[in-house]
This record gives sequence, structure tokens and C-alpha cells, in this order.
Amino acid sequence: MTAERIDPPGLSPATGFSHAVVATGSRLVFLAGQTALDADGKITGDTLPEQFERALGNLLTALRAAGGTPSDLARVTVYATDVAAYRAHAPELGRVWRSLAGRDYPAMAVVEVVRLWDEAAMVELDGFAVLT
Repeated sequence: MTAERIDPPGLSPATGFSHAVVATGSRLVFLAGQTALDADGKITGDTLPEQFERALGNLLTALRAAGGTPSDLARVTVYATDVAAYRAHAPELGRVWRSLAGRDYPAMAVVEVVRLWDEAAMVELDGFAVLT
């Protein structure tokens, strides 16, 4: 994918996301929502950062299986059951993101939800990627 990340002047500085991503490629990969499920279908991690790391790892595993890399991500949506907790852990979540996915941030949004499919899940990530 060729990606141009755009953070226009006049908007709040983009920290941990890009305001816009212009992606050029020939293959779209739509990634289903991923929580902190292990291979046995059980939620792992007792804290939001632990669950975020597993959910992001699961998303990236699906992306790699489709032939992509983290830099191919054009859009990611994070669904959190507690946005205040998400904000409180933002520095740690940012470190997890950079460790697993690098510094090429996709366009992102964080949305608070009442609950997720798996009741023990605190966070879910979905998105799409553009591959060349």
C-alpha cells in the first residue's frame, strides 16, 4: 500500500492516529472485530492494557494471514466499554500499539459501547487495510 497520512493545520494535533489516510493499492482487507480471545475462545487479560494487547495482536494476526502488515492499516475502530479507563491508560496503550504495529498510524476512532459480544471483553478492534 502507498499511504499518505494527512494531518491538516487547524485541526488538533494527531497523537496516536492520523486525521486522514489516502491509500492506494489493489486489494482491500476488511478485518472483523477482535477481542482478547485466545485460541480456545476464552478472554485473556484482567486489565484493559492486557486485553488491548491481545486484541491488537489478534487483529494483526488476521491482517498478516491476508498478506498485510501493520503499515497497510488504513482505518481502525476501537470499541471500549469504558472510555474514561481507555483515556487513563492511553500512554500504555500507545506503547503497546507502537510495539506491535509501529508508528504509521491509521485513521482511528474510539467508541464507547455498553458491552461487547463476550461479556468479559473490555475492548474490541476492527478495521480495514489496503494492500498492493
